[in-house]
Amino acid sequence: MIFVKLSDMRKRFEVQLELGAVPIEFVKIPTRTRDELPPTLAALQWIFATPEVNEQVFALLEKAIIRDRADLGRPGMDLWQILVFGVVRLTLDVNYDRLHYIANCDSLVRQLLGQPAFDMEFEFALSTIKENVPLLSEELLEQINTIVAKHGHDCIKKKTKRSKSKSIATCLKRMCTSPLTSA
Repeated sequence: MIFVKLSDMRKRFEVQLELGAVPIEFVKIPTRTRDELPPTLAALQWIFATPEVNEQVFALLEKAIIRDRADLGRPGMDLWQILVFGVVRLTLDVNYDRLHYIANCDSLVRQLLGQPAFDMEFEFALSTIKENVPLLSEELLEQINTIVAKHGHDCIKKKTKRSKSKSIATCLKRMCTSPLTSA
């Protein structure tokens, strides 16, 4: 008799990158723009690249979304994709059809998801987006926001202790535009 352990259907994120994909920490996000999306993507990138924040956010996502159902269902989306799509949807205030278009055609969003920017062989299905993004509740987003704000404040405190001449605004700008800033 052979026992096979079922792997978790939902993962935090796909560890093995697709051929041609840029690691999420190194995705270049434009900083000189008035659009709402790039600063939001920079904040998501900071969450992904900061180990303490990453661990706390994914622990919350696992507790709320996976619970005791880790081996049930079909793969769907990983937790990182659900977070990115949920935040993008709220930031831009778009419907699921528009989010579907962004998911499949916006090269910056695709790179932040760990997908090759211009490889259109993999597409997110509209039904998959509609079924998974609502799993990110308002309460869950508030908890994530609290974690990010706390670590952001800690970053500001550390930076201002080192250099009193830097303003809080400068520190916040650096934190949001530099994915490799550690808290």
